[in-house]
Amino acid sequence: MNPPTIRIDMDDKKTWSPESSSDPSAYEGDMHHVKRNFTRRLTESFKRDPNASVTRSSFSAADSHGYDAEAAAQATALSPLLRRLKGRHLQMIAIGGSIGTGLFVGSGKALAYGGPASVLLSFSLTGVMLYCTVQALGELAVLFPVAGSFAAYSTRFLDPAWGFAMGWNYAMQWLVVLPLEIVSASITVDFWDHKVGLNAAWVAIFLILIVMINFSGVKGYGEAEFVFSIVKVSAVIGYILLAVLMNIMGGTDSQERPNGSYMGFRLWHHPGAFHNGFKGLCSTFVTAAFAFAGTELVGLAAAETENPRKTLPTAIKQVFWRITLFYVVSLLLVGTLVPYDDSRLLNGKSSADAKASPFVISIQNAGIEVLPSVMNVVIMISVLSVGNSSIYGSSRTLAALAEQRQAPSFLAYIDRKGRPLHAIIIASVFGLLAFLAASSNQQDAFNWMLALSGLSSIFTWGSICLAHIRFRKAWALQGHTLDELAFRSPVGVWGSWVGVVFNVLVLIAQFWTGFSPVGFRQDSARELVINFFQAYLAAPVVVIMYIGYKVFVRTRIVRTRDMDLFTGKREMNIKTLLAEEKADRLHWPTWKRVYKFLC
Repeated sequence: MNPPTIRIDMDDKKTWSPESSSDPSAYEGDMHHVKRNFTRRLTESFKRDPNASVTRSSFSAADSHGYDAEAAAQATALSPLLRRLKGRHLQMIAIGGSIGTGLFVGSGKALAYGGPASVLLSFSLTGVMLYCTVQALGELAVLFPVAGSFAAYSTRFLDPAWGFAMGWNYAMQWLVVLPLEIVSASITVDFWDHKVGLNAAWVAIFLILIVMINFSGVKGYGEAEFVFSIVKVSAVIGYILLAVLMNIMGGTDSQERPNGSYMGFRLWHHPGAFHNGFKGLCSTFVTAAFAFAGTELVGLAAAETENPRKTLPTAIKQVFWRITLFYVVSLLLVGTLVPYDDSRLLNGKSSADAKASPFVISIQNAGIEVLPSVMNVVIMISVLSVGNSSIYGSSRTLAALAEQRQAPSFLAYIDRKGRPLHAIIIASVFGLLAFLAASSNQQDAFNWMLALSGLSSIFTWGSICLAHIRFRKAWALQGHTLDELAFRSPVGVWGSWVGVVFNVLVLIAQFWTGFSPVGFRQDSARELVINFFQAYLAAPVVVIMYIGYKVFVRTRIVRTRDMDLFTGKREMNIKTLLAEEKADRLHWPTWKRVYKFLC
């Protein structure tokens, strides 16, 4: 007779079918087992991953300066985050990751301050800078697909103190962006329903939705971003086609009534291509830099990608098409359809108010009834996408900081589903700040929260480029060649220098426009001080964190000859693999070679 334990196991594996029994109790009994097993699996999935404990013991002996950089690199390399993101997820994150309110709504404020030529120039040059930055990030992330890549690269190739400042800078950016985006999503509902009392209800709905997506794991995040990005990309492509038709047939007469005349670049002559001179141009550079925020998430996701060596280069190449098609072409067309002196561009009550979107305004000017509502739906989805990325970006960064002992150790908790559980909970709790929307001081609270994240992306991009420059120098000094790299930045070190210089120029422009903004009145000194600190608050916060950590932990700038170029490398026989792929490419047809070169 079989032991009872075996019989129980067999019972657990049974499945009910109509042929197996006509007795309903058999189905109910099996459903009881299914429910019990589901509950047990769900409960156990939140338990700590046993592999996560290795990262806590890796710091058993710190160096004489109080920080063990080698152990930190090992901790991020051995992070138990699951590799569940596929190539299609990464590609859509790269293509649609930064398409959001910065493009759909923020571009309206840039148009009002600088004119259409300034918008086109600033977004194009910022796109070139970001292309160089993402290429540098791709080279580092393919070779070292480690958790919390931005801060980890700064810690590894620059200075652990700078890595600490960059990690917390990036985490704070997303932590405060989450409640802002949730409130913005609730405000998009005002486009149809002006009942203010419903805002708190929409805040709760959107917050629960975003939290549920992130608690479903990295694959849930990837699938959600895949859908969000498809919607955003489709909307931009559809708008470009519509804008061409509106430009050809969407002119107005002296009473601003549609008369079906060709517009061309009429608005570039009257009211003009530029506005507010050089200061107006600088202000649009700042807006353009903020609009591209989130592009670097493709590098953060490398640690959770099935095969970063193959999927990351393909995703990185998508940046060129996003910059060219989605930003440059769409904003060129917007500048031919909406004059910079349109009062509606500055009348938005939030960064997601569709009424201030030049995309919506251009459609309204053409007299099309339904499409403004469609664009508002796209703006809502874009806001939710940014909120979704907020929890993902902040939780992964906090977990990586904890792995390197630069944050409380409980944040390094990774459960059996590969979720940084405690970090996700902390990020989700920050979302409750969105209920400040019901407060009388909501505008002041949100302005200061936004100030904390205002310059975060600029520091992040500059640090990526600088880390790439230092890495290349160490790579050559330690006897390696560029042929050993699985992915090589096509713009090389010079591209990274362009990124560093451009980001410094944007910081200078932000300082100037913060100290003396467009339209500043000489009699409003108090408003000037408040505006400056709200525009530049992130800079002193970063400096204080860097100096404080450096003094307390006594870190040193990492010397080139001492850089660890081994820990975290995924491919040890890269030369053989690259040779095989090169031989395989010789048999590709011409169309495939062209496609792979471009995409």
